Amino acid sequence: MNKKWMTILLVCFVVCGTQAQKANFRAAEKFRKVADEVGSLQVSPHFLEDSDKFWYSYRTGDGVQYYFVDPARRTKDFLFENMYLMGELTKMTNKPYNYRNLPVKDIEFKKDERTVKFKVEDFNYEYDIYTKKLVQKDSVKKEKENKWMSFSPDSTYIVFARRHNLYLMKTGDKDSVEIQLTTDGEPFFSYAYKERDTTNERGWARARWFKDSKKLYVVRSDNRKVKDLWVIDVLADRPKLEEYRYAMAGDKEVPQYELSVIDVQSRKQVKINTDKWKDQSLGVLHAGKESGQIFFERRRRTCDELEICKANTETGESKVLISEKAKPYFNDQMYEAAFLNEGKDIIWWSERTGWGHFYHYDADGNLKNRITAGNWVAGQMVKIDTVGRMLYFEGYGKEKGRNPYYAFVYKAPIDGGGVTLLTAEDANHKTVMPKSCRYMVDNYSRVDLEPRSVLRDNNGREIMELARPDLRRLYETGWKMPERFVVKARDGVTDLYGVMWKPYDFDSTKHYPIISYVYPGPQTEAMVLDFSVSGVYNAALAQVGFIVVNFGHRGGSPQRDKWYHTYGYDNLRDYALADDKYGIEQLADRFSFIDITKVGIFGHSGGGFMSTAALCTYPDFYTAAVSSAGNHDNNIYNKWWGETHHGVKEEKKTIKDTVNGDREEISFKTKVPTNQELARNFKGYLLLVTGDIDNNVHPGNTLRMADALIKAGKNFDIAVLPGQRHGFRGVQRDFYVRKMWFHFAKYLLGDSRADLYYQIDGFERRN
Repeated sequence: MNKKWMTILLVCFVVCGTQAQKANFRAAEKFRKVADEVGSLQVSPHFLEDSDKFWYSYRTGDGVQYYFVDPARRTKDFLFENMYLMGELTKMTNKPYNYRNLPVKDIEFKKDERTVKFKVEDFNYEYDIYTKKLVQKDSVKKEKENKWMSFSPDSTYIVFARRHNLYLMKTGDKDSVEIQLTTDGEPFFSYAYKERDTTNERGWARARWFKDSKKLYVVRSDNRKVKDLWVIDVLADRPKLEEYRYAMAGDKEVPQYELSVIDVQSRKQVKINTDKWKDQSLGVLHAGKESGQIFFERRRRTCDELEICKANTETGESKVLISEKAKPYFNDQMYEAAFLNEGKDIIWWSERTGWGHFYHYDADGNLKNRITAGNWVAGQMVKIDTVGRMLYFEGYGKEKGRNPYYAFVYKAPIDGGGVTLLTAEDANHKTVMPKSCRYMVDNYSRVDLEPRSVLRDNNGREIMELARPDLRRLYETGWKMPERFVVKARDGVTDLYGVMWKPYDFDSTKHYPIISYVYPGPQTEAMVLDFSVSGVYNAALAQVGFIVVNFGHRGGSPQRDKWYHTYGYDNLRDYALADDKYGIEQLADRFSFIDITKVGIFGHSGGGFMSTAALCTYPDFYTAAVSSAGNHDNNIYNKWWGETHHGVKEEKKTIKDTVNGDREEISFKTKVPTNQELARNFKGYLLLVTGDIDNNVHPGNTLRMADALIKAGKNFDIAVLPGQRHGFRGVQRDFYVRKMWFHFAKYLLGDSRADLYYQIDGFERRN
């Protein structure tokens, strides 16, 4: 064979071989939409008022069915038979209906627990579940939206806001006599939720009712000195400026809070004495049946000290019940307080031992007993049985050999006596209980375990299976479950838990680029725990031709011990990166099909921040990143985020004053490292994405990063999504997802075909 033909064959071999590795956009598109092939994955019970009975709907390949469950009788029956109800509706209206998807809305049981009310198109109906008698009632009236109305529990009064003040009127008052309760409201120190409102219209008030309907309470936020932030809605008829008050980390002027109580009969307003620390935050924890007292929490701006207080609503005087310090900061996501018997029993969650647990206090704030203890985390309360004095709650990390992020449900006596496991299956459990606490609906699954929905008693015994999803069509598409794994953090000892998605035509003899989906926390880790068809965007992205992984990092989760979730304190930019890099390296050592020379990373919000930081911190390791809505400069993000998780220092200075006497001035300082500071180190291929009206993580975060990269002489891509806030929606989200596929395909697979597409939807190409 001469040299010419050998060259031709070699070129053909290289081209054909390269084509075999090309991005599979059509597979990605198919499995982006595959969630539509699946019906219900869990049961959402609707308990009847003051009853253990409940109904639920569930969709399978046979349509939507409605079920009625009586736990005491151990029965599950159809709420109504779809074909029968279809026939009755057709007889009454002469219209055809699809019995697999009946247009039934607003289902509600009457107090007799046998008559169901619902709406179908233009009429209200009532249906007896035992006699199967259907009665057509009056036509559906389009109700006026009166969002400004807040009814008292006894339905006697309505409270609302007008011109930033509180007003009261009697329910059903034909003359609509308005009683003005306050006079000191003004813009940005308002009793109304719309603190910028300039109209004279009625609006929704910040006030809330005590259960005895005798008094109102309101927490008012003084934002008069807080500075504005802006976004521009370019899709409005005329591009419109949107203004909002926004306190940033380290700001001198931040919201100031005031708590007051108003007596409905006397119209007397009492300001509660809440003052303790400069720039403290404030929140009501409990306002019960007795309107003579109210419980509130105040917290230092440094986020490391708080007090639970009780106040007399007649005098405004308050007393401290529980005072606690937590260095470096309090775990906002996990801690809870519950007040039983009008505050005679207080249940308080604390990390005072390094592990989150529940503690029982009396009405005067004296510790009576621990409710839970041990080297594990007691999580969110599910229900409190005040009669049986039993606490039902989620727990993490107690069951050895299980993923510490899986929620298991436990019960423990409030007065002490040990903890009992109620949900033993190795999975993530989500439970709902009725008021009686006699039963629980338990939905449990894992990424690699199909969901089950069961009814249990309050000892955890399974009474009946409620539902399993219909996954036949899903598996027919070729969909496969992801795989779980565990790697070590950079310290070599801390376990990190993760999930891996592969192409569904996976070939172990090939080499695949690896992409890490990240979110650094600290308030939550965006790890996929439950059974999920899409795995956020990961399942579809893997079909392009990648191994996609998602795992935690030290400092990421509040569900583990205190050391773990506060690991990133004072290092808010960099703390998660070493663990991500080291975890990927371990997976590459473990699996020969991973190409460690082609590493991608992507994430949203904090994940957008982290993925850009990765290309600037480890530019020779990460190849490409897609960073959406990233808070690249946490100094212009919200005060709570930066000051809590990075830290804020309280500084005191004595001001000399020979006339009035010296005084102490307190100020707060913080400076969070930014991604812009690392721009000079940047290498690789970056796609920055932001919504143009993101009023959470302001677009300025992304544009400041772009500015820094331009000034550093770097090349990158940027996309601005019109009309999008922090969470992308609709066709704009679809555009973003496909742009991510194309970006990674181009820079990890060397497939640039997307550059030639003139219509992304359908992947049409220019000729």
